[in-house]
Amino acid sequence: MSESLSPRSPDGSAGDADYGLIGANYSSYRVPDPRIARCILDALGDAKTVLNVGAGAGGYEPEDRGVTAVEPSASMRAQRPANLPAAIDATAENLPFPDDSFDAAMTTFSVHQWQNLAAGLSELRRVTRGPIVVLTCDPDLLHRFWLAEYAPEVIATEHRRYPAISALRAGLGGTVNVRSVPIPLDCTDGFNEAYYGRPEKLLIPGARQSCSAWSFIDDELSKRYAEHLAADLRSGAWDARHGALRRQASYDGSLVIVRATAARSG
Repeated sequence: MSESLSPRSPDGSAGDADYGLIGANYSSYRVPDPRIARCILDALGDAKTVLNVGAGAGGYEPEDRGVTAVEPSASMRAQRPANLPAAIDATAENLPFPDDSFDAAMTTFSVHQWQNLAAGLSELRRVTRGPIVVLTCDPDLLHRFWLAEYAPEVIATEHRRYPAISALRAGLGGTVNVRSVPIPLDCTDGFNEAYYGRPEKLLIPGARQSCSAWSFIDDELSKRYAEHLAADLRSGAWDARHGALRRQASYDGSLVIVRATAARSG
């Protein structure tokens, strides 16, 4: 399909975050968590061929299926392990495949990067015969996370960027189910909520940089947010309010899987 989209960055990133600038250490902090991976596999069902859009460094791609990966950022494509197929340089809004090419499609932590959500979802449905699986965050649930006390602009940025679940439902059509994904205490995939019980991790600049929302605030503000958190950790104020989270096995935050199957005609 043909869409009028904004120019891509020199790295090729097609969304509002430039992974040529922020993605250098992404694969060091965003290691796919096997428990989240299991939820994605369950949602894919028995699909043999899977399209992964916004595939990044390859996290959560099932290794026992025929996967075709699409990723516009050169920096992210370069971080894909050798055992995974090379990713195609393309965007969600313009997928270079015939209709009904794949048994299933998936996209993880990606829909908030797309320039035209409706066009991207329409393309996913066009090329997919079966389920479409979207791992994303529900923006209406972000306020649950204690980071809103320390980095309100980061949470506000995530709320602005993540599409509403209603928009995903409308764009995907058919039968849509939404499942909350529990975040384990030792989650290896370092998105912001993964550190719900390990707040010290968010004092590490590389960990913050691997969550794209932090790139939308300036360095000085990021530093002040981190200093506020560090001061409350030293004084015990954070633990007085949230310390029980250090012992909580999982956290029900904003992480969800949206699974859509096409409406049957006739």
